[in-house]
Amino acid sequence: MNGIMLQTFEWDMPADGTLWKNVRNSARKWAMLGVTAAWLPPAYKGSAGGCDVGYGVYDLYDLGEFDQKGSVRTKYGTVREYLAAVRRLRLVGIQTLGDVVLNHRLGADATEDVRVTPVNPDNRLEMQGEPEDGSVYTRFTFPGRGKRYSAFTWDHTCFTSVDWNGRDPDHHLFLLEGKGFAPDVDREHGNFDYLMGADVDVQAPHVREELFRWGQWYLRRTGLDGFRLDAVKHISAGFYRDFLADLRAKTGREVYAVGEYWSQDLQALLSYLSQVQESMNLFDTPLHFHFYSASHSSGAYDLRDLFSNTLVSARPTKAVTFVDNHDTQPGQSLESWVDGWFKASAYSIILLREQGYPCVFWGDLHGIPEKGIGAVSELPLLMHLRLYAAYGPERDYFDDPNVVGFVREGDSSVPGSGLACLITDEKGGTKRMEVGRRFAGTTFVCVLGGEKPVRIDADGFGTFSVKGGRCSVYVPRLTLPVLLYRLRAQLLRFLHLRLF
Repeated sequence: MNGIMLQTFEWDMPADGTLWKNVRNSARKWAMLGVTAAWLPPAYKGSAGGCDVGYGVYDLYDLGEFDQKGSVRTKYGTVREYLAAVRRLRLVGIQTLGDVVLNHRLGADATEDVRVTPVNPDNRLEMQGEPEDGSVYTRFTFPGRGKRYSAFTWDHTCFTSVDWNGRDPDHHLFLLEGKGFAPDVDREHGNFDYLMGADVDVQAPHVREELFRWGQWYLRRTGLDGFRLDAVKHISAGFYRDFLADLRAKTGREVYAVGEYWSQDLQALLSYLSQVQESMNLFDTPLHFHFYSASHSSGAYDLRDLFSNTLVSARPTKAVTFVDNHDTQPGQSLESWVDGWFKASAYSIILLREQGYPCVFWGDLHGIPEKGIGAVSELPLLMHLRLYAAYGPERDYFDDPNVVGFVREGDSSVPGSGLACLITDEKGGTKRMEVGRRFAGTTFVCVLGGEKPVRIDADGFGTFSVKGGRCSVYVPRLTLPVLLYRLRAQLLRFLHLRLF
């Protein structure tokens, strides 16, 4: 079955502690849509307690269990609700991926007096003064948890740098005495090891040992199948290479991982994959920016370049494709929201094509009410089409700057599979495409786009059409045997899900 990853959250969700319950209650519905993996938000306590989205990490061991930072629950619920959601997802056949944020810590419990050196935030290779006395937030004692699960205390020896010194408010980045930035990180700003808060020193032996131990504990405690790794461009590539190898060796499990390396530079992504010895997949950020450009160009974008310098074109087995996510949604620092009129086209590309592992965003499937953004109405249909139609060899027709298309020839093991898709960012048009001789005499019906049916000629070709600024998707008209086959498949899947 074709896989679909679902990002199960968006940034502006109400901080009402109901997400884990909603995920548990939605598991069967998502499975029927064809979802095979669920990317869950960070489950541990952040510095803003019950209001923290999860990226302001405070305590990795507090999954909504201890009274810390003003609440027991996290933004998404309690530890019991989290574990129940994971169990339900796995029972209905959905792989569970936890969001892991190991780059930084915020909300320290106390300051420490240490020597620090001011650093130029725009060029981390340039010091802006001599070593000086500092008072920095680097001591984490977790008074609400105590020594439950781990007796490790985080102090200044666990971090490389901070953005605040109580004795020098004029500077905004400080390197701690005896520390240095990791060399195997992104080269933006000279060295992009530091991102925010107290930057974790993953090269320090005692920190590595604690994080390796936590990773094993987290998998045992939750039953997760793998991870979405946050901000990997800011963390030593060697650390994640070793971290994942250790987890897989100690647990004897696959431990799927996908990393967020936020860069439009394909070579940076390929270099990182090499550095981590291809131990993870990466999100295809360049492809996202192609979608963004196409949706904001008023028809001036050349659709023939959609896959130019993208990860899915260079290393398709390592690419997780996406249209938008919590960072690109309106109001966020990385905002690059794909305009609504182009959403169906973008999703048809990641869901219906052969290459890449598509990730659907919660905000597109369910909407973002806080921003007045509705759901992408075509998305459930496109997910169903991936489940039942998007099989077989692919043939591309990216031969026009404004109207492009592709076909899937279908697979005999999936009766009724096969499709044709046309996309335009300007005026409508037609394109003669080959779906294969096996479809000669078959009628393809337009299930998305409102176009007329197309009769396939003796050579396996049909002339398909699309209206301006839209996409159209055609599938073979289903015969009674195929309808019965699909009905049986849906019934068996429904009965399986009903058991849980």
